[in-house]
Amino acid sequence: MENKLIVSVSPHLHKGESVKRIMWFVTASLVPAGIAGVYIFGLKALEVIVLGVVSALISEAVLQLLTKKKVSIFDGSAFLTGLLLAYNLPADVPFWLPIAGSFFAIAVAKHAFGGLGQNIFNPALAGRAFLMASWPKYMTSFVVPFSPDTVTCATPLAAIKESKLIEHISYLDLFLGKRGGCIGEVCIAALILGAVFLLWKGYISWHIPLSYIATTAIFTHIFGRQGSLSGDWLFSILNGGLILGAFFMATDYVTSPLTRKGQVVFGIGCGLLTFVIRAWGGYPEGVSYAILMMNAATPLIDRYTSNRIYGTKSL
Repeated sequence: MENKLIVSVSPHLHKGESVKRIMWFVTASLVPAGIAGVYIFGLKALEVIVLGVVSALISEAVLQLLTKKKVSIFDGSAFLTGLLLAYNLPADVPFWLPIAGSFFAIAVAKHAFGGLGQNIFNPALAGRAFLMASWPKYMTSFVVPFSPDTVTCATPLAAIKESKLIEHISYLDLFLGKRGGCIGEVCIAALILGAVFLLWKGYISWHIPLSYIATTAIFTHIFGRQGSLSGDWLFSILNGGLILGAFFMATDYVTSPLTRKGQVVFGIGCGLLTFVIRAWGGYPEGVSYAILMMNAATPLIDRYTSNRIYGTKSL
């Protein structure tokens, strides 16, 4: 029998992965951070998480029904968006805030651009930016960790920004989440656990997180004392939403560069912008805005860091 070589349209190899599988595995990697957030801030944090997720799922279903598209709320993308948005909120926000944020993330940041895979900006971060611009008072009021009463406090970054004295907090306390902050960002130990899982599964690579964190640390160490930061690079890494942003949001497949070179450039840009906003900007934290700005630059980065096509000469 004559053997025939049949060549089909690429891709020729398939890893056996799917969008649904990846989304739910990423969600699973974020569970430890959610458990830690509820343990640190109480059941109010769980309420914010549930409202954020449920609102995202309902918004997705309603919009898909109105536009006569297949309802795909079980693919995990809307669930993950609502979860990440909730993780970027303080624990004591009004009940309607995660609802408004999730609706904006799904309706404007995702479906206005065509839906899953076509959005320019990370939907969860776009939702957070919308809430920060609309209701900054609620977005900058944080609960004291392990407090039985709803007592608010400033984050260490905010205190330094305002030149206020803060009680001594050890690196171990910061690593375990004993500080003010958003629900899903405070416990670095839980975030690292989830990040290691994603790296082990191959769902993310080290290029964006390492270049992002290293750039922030280097610029903080060299120039931090000239701005409103202490110059303590480790303090800068363990505070704010740097770890959450670097591993779980900057690595978003749709809004980050495709090539390894581009991902390093993307991470460096995120780190530089995060430092600039923290040191000289109007906000004490710059992770969300840094990632969103670099999301806008992703097409340009992809263009100038594209791999050479096999059989052609480099320009």
